[in-house]
Amino acid sequence: MNNKLSTLLTSLFLFILLVAGCTLPAEPLTIAGEQVAEQPSGTEPVELVMGLGYIPSVQFAPFYVAQEMGLFEEQGLEVTFQHGSETDFLKLVATDVMPFVVASGEQVILARAQELPVTYAMAWYREFPVGIFALEDKNITGPADLAGRRVGISGMFGASLVAWKAMVYATGIPEEEVTLETIGFSQAAAVSQGRVDAAIDYIANGPVQLKMNGEPVSVIAVSEYIDLPSNGLVVSDRLIARQPEVVQKTVTALLKAIRYTLDNPDEAFEMSLRAVPEAGGDARAINRAVFDATLEMWQASAEDLGQSDPQSWQEAAEFMLEVGLIDRAVVPEDLFTNQFVDSATMD
Repeated sequence: MNNKLSTLLTSLFLFILLVAGCTLPAEPLTIAGEQVAEQPSGTEPVELVMGLGYIPSVQFAPFYVAQEMGLFEEQGLEVTFQHGSETDFLKLVATDVMPFVVASGEQVILARAQELPVTYAMAWYREFPVGIFALEDKNITGPADLAGRRVGISGMFGASLVAWKAMVYATGIPEEEVTLETIGFSQAAAVSQGRVDAAIDYIANGPVQLKMNGEPVSVIAVSEYIDLPSNGLVVSDRLIARQPEVVQKTVTALLKAIRYTLDNPDEAFEMSLRAVPEAGGDARAINRAVFDATLEMWQASAEDLGQSDPQSWQEAAEFMLEVGLIDRAVVPEDLFTNQFVDSATMD
């Protein structure tokens, strides 16, 4: 999505929120003097908008599970999903226009470095979902094999750039010996057609597409070399301070949904298809493969479910400062909280 279109969509979404008044609950909030939310009364559910940083996909299965099983309703919440850019959604969360966004950990670090008051309140993915993949006959099985190769990247931005910089940082790949080529979002085709030797992509995307086409691939997962905080629930500091009970209810509902998805993957996949019908039919097989590949990155014990690891946040913040992805140090303890996960009642 280009910047102009992204800005236009964000502005349109802001306008829709302002008109609909569907944002933070309880105390009325204002933006430029305009009231955008009303306090619910009595037993009315709290209406919330949650930003999901991608197109509708089976990769959001736990959120669809929460909707279909009434887990939000059980907590007194009425949640509406909006799909789009996590970067744009983060700005909306930071300015209290949107209560929640599902975003990657490095985006929280970038936001904090820009003094945006957002906090990561619940971990969802347990592994950073990006890697470098190649056809098996290229014999690229580890970082050292990338020297002298052409590696495709969608662009010098976002999770792909963070993944590449993290791989270089963690493994000492001689960056000057690798030719990084911008190829847009055509990683699978570029690798399959030999336009590049390898490409950076979400592990549940390009590698799965090639495997489904019968092309064996090797994958170098970034998470094997550095533990970066990945996708999770992000809220504003203001919402935590003013209405922690709303954050608590949302985290509790999502933890239950993730647990159910992990324990009942077939049911969760079917619920996802009902939420995203275009993922079924002729596309069902590849979407099931995408779902299965993604599911592996959500696996967590009962004790670890939703928990953020302080060490991974510290390591990520140090890495991003050292390689210049951020230009000022951030306090790792300000980036996340486990208070809502610790207080969640799963019964």
